[in-house]
Formats: sequence, structure tokens, C-alpha cells
Amino acid sequence: MTESAEVECVVVGAGAVGLAVARALARTGREVVVLEQAAAIGTGISARNSEVIHGGIYYPAGSLKARFCVEGRRLLYDYLERHGLPHKRCGKLIVANGAAQEAELARLAERGRENGVEGLAALTSAQARTLEPALRCTAALASPETGILDAHGFMLSLRGEIEDAGGAIALGSPLLRAEAGVDGFALHVGGAAPMRLRARMLVNSAGLSAPAVAARIEGLGAAHVPQAHYAKGNYFSLAGASPFSHLIYPIPEAAGLGVHLTLDLGGQARFGPDVEWINPPSTDEIDYAVDVRRGDGFYAAIRSYWPALPDGALQPAYAGVRPKLGGPDAAASDFVISGPETHGLDGLVNLFGIESPGLTASLAIADEVAHRLAEAA
Repeated sequence: MTESAEVECVVVGAGAVGLAVARALARTGREVVVLEQAAAIGTGISARNSEVIHGGIYYPAGSLKARFCVEGRRLLYDYLERHGLPHKRCGKLIVANGAAQEAELARLAERGRENGVEGLAALTSAQARTLEPALRCTAALASPETGILDAHGFMLSLRGEIEDAGGAIALGSPLLRAEAGVDGFALHVGGAAPMRLRARMLVNSAGLSAPAVAARIEGLGAAHVPQAHYAKGNYFSLAGASPFSHLIYPIPEAAGLGVHLTLDLGGQARFGPDVEWINPPSTDEIDYAVDVRRGDGFYAAIRSYWPALPDGALQPAYAGVRPKLGGPDAAASDFVISGPETHGLDGLVNLFGIESPGLTASLAIADEVAHRLAEAA
């Protein structure tokens, strides 16, 4: 038997961004249901990343990534502090080796300042090695506002606020189909307890599956459903104690930020991600296993800034996948927030390409979605 109900807002996807959006909507007094196809919250992109709170340095001035990263970082630190959630403002060093990389480092510093990133400081090699004696570089850029957090703890807190505000999270509940009508959306939800929902507002925050979810919305033109591309990133952990207290990042690569060193809240070091383009039949069939052979490339990348990395010190850790809006040869794309002004369906917002810095930007993205829906109401 299929149950039927009406609700004001439905959010598809219970990752960090989807939960933040649902919280923002629920806090305005709206009735909200979050649909999540997995059996738990935050098992996708939000569970498979570096758990870094980004400063906002890398993204073109005026882009959504730049705006939401800086705004989101400030909101996130405030949220974590007010809720007593584990995090650390440990700071980051972006390192250069050689004149060409130093020129790129200067461009990054200027871009970061244009984006409003606080506290950036250019360091000489000697100054950087005073902070991190094991480091090799000819110059570095210090970002003291970069930090780390417990992403799952953050998402659990968001879930608690949603439920405290009267919202609900339906786990194991994939959105099978949606039909756009004059007064909202008819949603067909699968799972162990199939249901039909009528919702006035629909937010697609399905991460890797966002293009597939958009394709299931009848009435949404195909031109407004982007092609999905997937970049797998593998992580390796360091056996033994880390010699670094800051996060260490090389000059970024075309599809990512390079094989960087991050720390968890216990001080354990991990390295990654690399970039491995994949083409799975569906997001349900992504292979998250780490190929140990990829570790060979990690040693060379890491030794460019940490020459003393011992042989055999890296262990396969985990892998994540970034939702890309372009393939290997395409320029890096911005976040896409596609609302009625774009596709013409009142009450619908699709979030596409929400990769890094999506975790950092989650609260700012949520405020933007809530604002757009309030204006359209």
C-alpha cells in the first residue's frame, strides 16, 4: 500500500548541504521533509572528503564558490563554536618550489585577498620552515583561517535542529519520479514504505545523483539537466606520527587541489585526493575501493614538499568522488544553483556540481536557497 501526504517543502539528499538547506527552511517555519535514498545521513560526498574548512583562496573572484566559501566558513566556525562541536583552526600552508610555482602562489594570494580571505601571509622558505621544519619549499602562503572539523558531528547537529523544528528525515526513501504541476510537485518515493507526496517546494541536493534526480522531474526541460562527470579521489594515511601541525597544500592542479596533507582532529595525517576520472553505469555502482598501486604516484607528489617521507609509510585509507559538470579537458566549473528564474518551474531549486568547498559553503548555500524560495513564494 502506498501512503499519500502533503508537505510544504521536500529536500532530496541528506548530505551536509541538503541538511543545511532543510534546517534553513525549517527555521523559517516551513514544513520540511528530507528524502535520503541511503540508510543513514551523510554517507555520500559528505562522508568521503578531507573534512577541511576552506579559506576561500582558489576560486575566481565573483564566483559562487568564492562567495559561498568565505561566507560559509564564517557561518560554519560560528555554528561549530556555538554548538560546541569538534573543530580546529589549525591553518594551512600552500607551498611553492621554483620560480614558476612562486608566480602562481602570488596569483593565488591576490585571488584570496580579492575574495575577502582574512590573514593571508606570504612566507619565505625560512619562515615556512620555522613553522614546519620538515617542509621543503622556496616560498609559501599561510592561510590561518583554514581548519578541520568532524563532518559527521556537524551533520548530526543539523539533523537535530531539523527535527527540533518539526522537520522529518525519511531514510531509505529514493525519489523515483516527480511531476511538476501548477501548484507544486507530485513525488513518487520508493523504499520499504513507498509513498506519494505533494510538495509546494522541491530542492534537489542529491550530490552525485543531482543530475539523475533532475532527469526524473517531469516538466523540467532536458536543457536544464547537466551531464554528470565523476572524478574519484583516493586518500592514503600516514603510518606513524605526523611531523606537521598545519595542513600542507601544493600548487593546485587542473581538476583538484593536488595531493595535499590534511590532519584529522586526532592529529593523524592523510594525503589526497588524486584525480581518477571514472564512468560508472550509475552512482549506485561506484567502486570506492582504493587501488594500492596509485600510492606509487603519491610518494613522488608528497616528496616534492616532504622529502623525508619514508618508503612504505602510506596505507590505503578511503576514496571519494567529486560531482563535476565537465570532463577531464573542461575548465573548472562553478557551483550551479538552478531556480525558477532559469528553468521556469516555480518552487524548484536544483543544486549541481556541489563539490569542494561544498562542506565549508553549506550554510551559505542553504541561506541562498531559502532566500530564493522565500522570494518566489
